[in-house]
Amino acid sequence: MAHVPTANGTAMTGASSLVKSLEAANVDVMFGIPGGAILPAYDPIYDSTIRHILVRHEQGAGHAATGYAQVTGRAGVCIATSGPGATNLVTPLADAAMDSVAVVAITGQVPSLAIGTDAFQEADIRGITMPFTKHNFLVTNPDDIPRVIAEAFHIATSGRPGPVLVDIAKDALQKQTTFDWPTTVNLAGYKPQIQPNKSAISDAAALIAQSAKPVFYVGGGVIKANASRELLELAQLLGAPVVTTLMARGAFPDSHPQHLGMPGMHGTVAAVTALQKADLLITLGARFDDRVTGKLSTFAQNAKIIHADIDPAEIGKNRYADVAVIGDLRETITALIPALTAVLAKGRTDLSPWIESMNKLRATYPLGYDTPADGALSPQLVIERLGKICGPDTIFTAGVGQHQMWAAQFISYEKPRTWLNSGGAGTMGYGVPAAMGAKVGAPDTTVWAIDGDGCFQMTNQELVTCALNNIPIKVAIINNESLGMVRQWQTLFYDSRYSNTSLESKRIPNFPMLAESMGCVGLSCDSPNDVDATIEKAMSINDQPVVVDFRVHRDAMVWPMVAAGTSNDEILIARATAPDWDSQEL
Repeated sequence: MAHVPTANGTAMTGASSLVKSLEAANVDVMFGIPGGAILPAYDPIYDSTIRHILVRHEQGAGHAATGYAQVTGRAGVCIATSGPGATNLVTPLADAAMDSVAVVAITGQVPSLAIGTDAFQEADIRGITMPFTKHNFLVTNPDDIPRVIAEAFHIATSGRPGPVLVDIAKDALQKQTTFDWPTTVNLAGYKPQIQPNKSAISDAAALIAQSAKPVFYVGGGVIKANASRELLELAQLLGAPVVTTLMARGAFPDSHPQHLGMPGMHGTVAAVTALQKADLLITLGARFDDRVTGKLSTFAQNAKIIHADIDPAEIGKNRYADVAVIGDLRETITALIPALTAVLAKGRTDLSPWIESMNKLRATYPLGYDTPADGALSPQLVIERLGKICGPDTIFTAGVGQHQMWAAQFISYEKPRTWLNSGGAGTMGYGVPAAMGAKVGAPDTTVWAIDGDGCFQMTNQELVTCALNNIPIKVAIINNESLGMVRQWQTLFYDSRYSNTSLESKRIPNFPMLAESMGCVGLSCDSPNDVDATIEKAMSINDQPVVVDFRVHRDAMVWPMVAAGTSNDEILIARATAPDWDSQEL
């Protein structure tokens, strides 16, 4: 448990008990907006050691808490009032649940006697968020506040990380209580399994040794478990190909010769095909989601499955596991290394034909893009140059859509916790506030938000927060004046009937002027010849947020692509062009 700065038994209000509890939980920053029901808590916040960052919208507070958590590995904290304040946290909480991010949300609630009367600014936020919080609480007795806060942080950060909501009635904040921070947390029925079963480890090692076409299918759980170093050791021990999902970019170095890239709807041909043709998937912290599997009945049909995850609910949810290993992934991989070493010492299958065929596929179908014939700026070029110029220590966040996929494809991620995005929920507007939270969590690291012009117009008000609070993030707007991914689907599946996807963002608003009005530096670029100089100019400014309007080619598309609901075997490398499988030795 955390160090308690305030002695137990001290008399105070419930509001003061809340703030002292957050201090005892070692919270150093929280993102929020005051309002009527939560207002009693804001008085002791005034004197707290916790840094409170006043955001411009509660959704920004939630995504900032998520960005902070993803970078630091600690719980992010957001705070809001009742009713609309609380409901504005719904999207970031759902987002955090889908991507297994530890967030603790504190919301005010109307006085306990008014609950259920449709009082002013009342909303049943506990009921609303029950489907997508790991747990949530309604506190009406101020004596419960320290225990509930301790439990909230324990639940959010242990086992599979996730969001926890603590809703506190206004009168509970106003009443007198005695501060009593618990020394331990013991929750009946909640005991995450940390150590993997020894027999499961042995079974996994034996199955790996028998496999001729194994693939490491790596998900975001590896990053959550801080297991990247162990993964590298295990992967090199076996020598098998590695694929990293959208949430796992950076869990395994892109530059490593075993890495085939990202699988899924917009994954590399080599990564998608490796999963399809494998005889064994060594699945580590991934959940067989539809964006990776495509049509599930056709996914990796000849492969046996080892599924290692800390959440037993994921085992067998979408795909039967031949060997299930439940436990913390770092502990699991640490145990698997000596077990596999011992088995391989007795004899191993020759993987060289499999490795050679996958390497050939990677060389035959590398990621690439067409340069616009009219000399317009390619969005992929912008993102590729951002990655090259800024380097592997830079943290990148992204909104959702084409720019997100290009950022996942054309930036080389060498380290964990350098790529943040909304994977499961696909939340437009995630990028800027997540970058804000990431920069607060890693103040000495360069943080770029790669955003679309559509996403940017949902949460760009948080640039005001950044400017006023000395949070100098950098934003690259990939401005194709469209809801780009939707437009791509309209091109491919709706006969280019562009219904309501044109944003006219190259006319209104003027993004550099908008940035300047919010206390940021505004830059623009519309020529391939100016890309490097513009990025370097942005990199030279470190005392203000910087926004760069990259005015890019409108018709660029994300390739490869597996259309929704189709088999991964139908992957397209360009419009209506699939790889020639007959010529491949798989």
